[in-house]
Amino acid sequence: MAMIQTIKQLCSQWADEFIQIRHHLHTHPELSFQEYETSKFVRNKLKEFGIASAPLAETGVIALIQGKNSGKKVVALRADMDALPIQEENEISYKSVHKGVMHACGHDVHTTCLLGAARLLKHLENEWEGTVKLVFQPGEEKDPGGASLMIKAGALENPKPAAIIGLHVTPEMEVGRLGFRSGIAMASADEIYITIKGKGGHAASPHLTTDTILVASHIVVALQQIISRNNDPFSPSVLSICAFNGGYTTNVIPSEVKLMGTFRAMDERWRFKAHELIRKEVNSIAEGMGATTEIRIPTGYPCLINDAKTTERVQSFAEDFLGKDKVDTVNMRMGAEDFAFYSQKVPACFYRLGVGNSAKGITSGVHTPLFNIDEKAIETGMGSMAFIAMKMLSEA
Repeated sequence: MAMIQTIKQLCSQWADEFIQIRHHLHTHPELSFQEYETSKFVRNKLKEFGIASAPLAETGVIALIQGKNSGKKVVALRADMDALPIQEENEISYKSVHKGVMHACGHDVHTTCLLGAARLLKHLENEWEGTVKLVFQPGEEKDPGGASLMIKAGALENPKPAAIIGLHVTPEMEVGRLGFRSGIAMASADEIYITIKGKGGHAASPHLTTDTILVASHIVVALQQIISRNNDPFSPSVLSICAFNGGYTTNVIPSEVKLMGTFRAMDERWRFKAHELIRKEVNSIAEGMGATTEIRIPTGYPCLINDAKTTERVQSFAEDFLGKDKVDTVNMRMGAEDFAFYSQKVPACFYRLGVGNSAKGITSGVHTPLFNIDEKAIETGMGSMAFIAMKMLSEA
């Protein structure tokens, strides 16, 4: 209990400083794999805290904090740093200064929380055992995912962590709360690109053309049956066509139509079976209607799986830190996260940080131009990460 009170007191004492850190990051967002200034800022802050760091995967940052008996065990803490191509509509003093770029998914908060946890761990380094590895990664919002590049560059080696922990803002959860889910927590995500080609021509003479608009329309409708008639209904899955681009006037049938969409699944075997069914359905329809197709379904992020034992422990430590009444069990999400790549390599726990405040009107969702947070959440985020890491290391 003494350590919990110490951490909470320090979080309160440093709150204004870390809110200003978050404001700086929010004001100066950078898109995926372009986080050069963010990376420099993070490294400079770590240096201020007395923590040595190194670049990794170009714009990523890696660092170690060693407690007593540092060779005993290693736990990793992760934050993502990239922003989204969204024009901010919040009228706030720390509004994004980069046109069309905004921290609309809370990665500024994640980075701030990990910096806060790092300072806490360094300040209390004589009070815990083992080593904490800090992983600040680029490009969570864009394939192939910064996590995959960090792993390739050795983020999970030398030393290899026994577990990795990350958090994500959740505006529909009230500030001061945390949420956990064991097992499959988030879906895989693969992008779909379909090009339909055929002989275009005058709309008054469709018999002399291949009506690519009609072909594409049949494909969009037919693809909706891929899941409903092939997937186990107890296994969540989503296929959405989100772009239909073809034609440029009222009386010309175009020679090409492009479709784009996303496919989500909670089962890796079904995921790749569905890829083949999509290709087969598209090609069959196009061939039957006299068109040709090009299909790309690049492999994206896998399912995010929270290790059961690790998640049970992390959740119990969160309950110790906040109280059981402030910790929730959350539902699966069809959204995707490249933290999933880490979960394939080491036991992982990815948990939810409540940042909403309905009484203050702070309710806008992530990936929207009005997203913002109740900044009291920063204390909860940094404190919980530091305490969880300490407990993970002390209770092997």
